[in-house]
Amino acid sequence: MFLQSSTKYINPELNNLVDKIEKDSPGLSVFAARQFCYKLSQTPIQIEFIKERSLNILEEFILRASLEFDPIPTEVELAQILKLDPIFIHSTTNTLKSLQTLTLTTPDSRLKITSKGKEFYAKGSLPQPPENKLIYAINNPLSGEINWRLSALTSKSLEMPNLADFIIFENTTPDITNLTIEELRKQLLDSNLGIYLPKSGEIISDFCVNKNAEKLIWKALSILVIFDVVEEKLILQIREGNKILEGVSNKLQEMVQRGEILLNELCGLPPESIASQTESILELKDQKVEERLQKIRQQGIEIIKQIREKGKKTLPKNSEFILLRDRQIRPEFLSTLKAATQQILIYSPWVTEEVVDEEFLQLLQKLANNGVWILIGYGIAEKLEEETKPISSKVEEKLLTIRTPEDLPAAQIFWLGNSHAKEVLVDRKVHLSGSHNWLSYRGDRGFRGETAYQVTNTDIVRSAYEYLQARFKSYAENLWESAVSSRDINFAIKSVCIWGALGMAERALQELQYNNWIELFSVWLKVVIQGLRSKQISPDELIFEKAISWLNIVDKSEKNIEDLRSGWQGVMEAIARQNSQAALSLLNEAAWGEFIRLEISLADTPEKFIEMLN
Repeated sequence: MFLQSSTKYINPELNNLVDKIEKDSPGLSVFAARQFCYKLSQTPIQIEFIKERSLNILEEFILRASLEFDPIPTEVELAQILKLDPIFIHSTTNTLKSLQTLTLTTPDSRLKITSKGKEFYAKGSLPQPPENKLIYAINNPLSGEINWRLSALTSKSLEMPNLADFIIFENTTPDITNLTIEELRKQLLDSNLGIYLPKSGEIISDFCVNKNAEKLIWKALSILVIFDVVEEKLILQIREGNKILEGVSNKLQEMVQRGEILLNELCGLPPESIASQTESILELKDQKVEERLQKIRQQGIEIIKQIREKGKKTLPKNSEFILLRDRQIRPEFLSTLKAATQQILIYSPWVTEEVVDEEFLQLLQKLANNGVWILIGYGIAEKLEEETKPISSKVEEKLLTIRTPEDLPAAQIFWLGNSHAKEVLVDRKVHLSGSHNWLSYRGDRGFRGETAYQVTNTDIVRSAYEYLQARFKSYAENLWESAVSSRDINFAIKSVCIWGALGMAERALQELQYNNWIELFSVWLKVVIQGLRSKQISPDELIFEKAISWLNIVDKSEKNIEDLRSGWQGVMEAIARQNSQAALSLLNEAAWGEFIRLEISLADTPEKFIEMLN
């Protein structure tokens, strides 16, 4: 669909990555990809940390006595008060002194609690003797972040251009030597290294930065120039392997837009290549969409000619191209929707209450109850504010009342714009297109010469699906970027539901895990239940194992733990109804341990749990 490899500027080492991007994301064309290397600095840091334990009764009494008694007692006086052998008191005070929580005054050797002792007495705990651990701070000037590791990185020289020769990113990484103990604690807590666990009584007490042992590490990355046919814009990506460095990519995009970097020089392209490639792809996009629709029209005309030649009045029932006219269109439209079992994609320039009436809403709700997702795109103008017939808020609100049984938005509608296409796709099997405005005209008021085609030809349907799917997917990705940057839960839920509707539940899970958005785990589970209900998701898919493995970071104190429990119970029930053995096979020893720990199951065994669900 896009430019041939001979017209692209791709490092040979990146050919597989480029092929995967274009295969996984219809509508994207990579025409430049180049590898670079850049430097990180690695600094060893010696961490001193202590663990806490609870005070025993005698320790608590001695600290309390040294804090509250007047006058403060001696060891001998405490032994007399408690009627204990002084050796027990002396042994305990020695322990407290070694932990710097207690001292003896001179010259009368009375007990005195320290400021550290007061702190731990208030918590009801005592510090253990300190331990040391060596960790490594990786200063990344590219992302402006410090990454933390338990083991050192190794490095070797790379035969690639140095990114610093082309781009100078302002190094916003904090100086490690200037970190306070509180800043270090916060960084390590966010790093999930597992060495700073204040809730478990493990506390960092001190640290030492060894700047003299700092080492430079070379890392490889790739810069890709991608054209999005749907959005008609250039996308710049910086990747480490398959991982997209979102923040750095955005910085690069801004620098190119401001003219601080010449994209042709960065990617080793001829001066005119960016403009010519973009223009070519835009022309190709319009050409391909029109070719697809024209092919349908031509097939329809050929069929009409055959009917006339044979003197028939109707098409054969098994035809892959069926012509519909005027009053035939709406009944066939509704009939096609009613037959949906998994997914409905609609693009209509306009949407009105004339079509989105109670009958239509009831139909969509019935479909949603059975597991069907509905995605609706609309808009004909290049900008939303330029629409002459914008959708009314009332119609939009009515469509958003269509919910899954788990109360997720089963029908979503959003402005995509800049298209005259009028298309409907059902279950990737049936395609409706033509002059009929599917969601703004009922087609039952006289005759307007409207025509539409119902197509089941595999190639035509696949081509139409790839185009529409790319537009909806692009919308979901843009919405997700906004959700992540603003931590907007509503945007995030919409994105996850769109991915679910497009059969991309695994992509949704990957994004949640990458952004550590555990709050949305229960939403994802509800999306999966809808997918299982419609059989869009198979009970033996690998995503369930990946999802279960994520449970190990979930704490029982999570505020939405009940939603997570009910979500997993619903998923396992939906799997077990279709394939009880597949459900049982998911509950290996590790998975079952997490189900018990998080109280997802209260049964004694996996078999009893599955039996209860059935």
